[in-house]
Amino acid sequence: MTIKVGINGFGRIGRIVFRAAQKRSDIEIVAINDLLDADYMAYMLKYDSTHGRFDGTVEVKDGHLIVNGKKIRVTAERDPANLKWDEVGVDVVAEATGLFLTDETARKHITAGAKKVVMTGPSKDNTPMFVKGANFDKYAGQDIVSNASCTTNCLAPLAKVINDNFGIIEGLMTTVHATTATQKTVDGPSHKDWRGGRGASRTSSRPLPVLLKL
Repeated sequence: MTIKVGINGFGRIGRIVFRAAQKRSDIEIVAINDLLDADYMAYMLKYDSTHGRFDGTVEVKDGHLIVNGKKIRVTAERDPANLKWDEVGVDVVAEATGLFLTDETARKHITAGAKKVVMTGPSKDNTPMFVKGANFDKYAGQDIVSNASCTTNCLAPLAKVINDNFGIIEGLMTTVHATTATQKTVDGPSHKDWRGGRGASRTSSRPLPVLLKL
């Protein structure tokens, strides 16, 4: 059975989700919502400084994307409740804007006709996070989940193996990764809390509740 996916937010993560889906015969991207112009979306999809050129054809027709001959609906809605996912049969929404990271806000996708929502960043409330190799077996059919952060996906599986086999009393981690879309390459003002860096380690323990006690 083919899973029909809608992407909300066609930035760095949204485009990577799209590229990954193209390699799967059981996943079909049927709709994308972003405030970008469709022509610019096509350009950003075609050319990627890290992953190279898109392996396929990308065109724009009547304001929508045509990728490898298949039409993908393009919309520019600010409110997810207005997206009408059911009109294109969306099963799962990849919430990749970084804006709708609570159950209340992400549930607007359900209101708009989607069946399930996967947040591509760590949730800001008690929406459960699931990480492959850490706690996928705990998934119980929830309609809104988070795939956590890049740091969590790296650390949680390792922490699980160590904790399950030896136990963790305390730990210290250093995370080093490439610049993200929200990190400045030169000095400049930041609207985020100065102490925001502590969030990664805290998030990494959420898929493994036992570590929260440390």
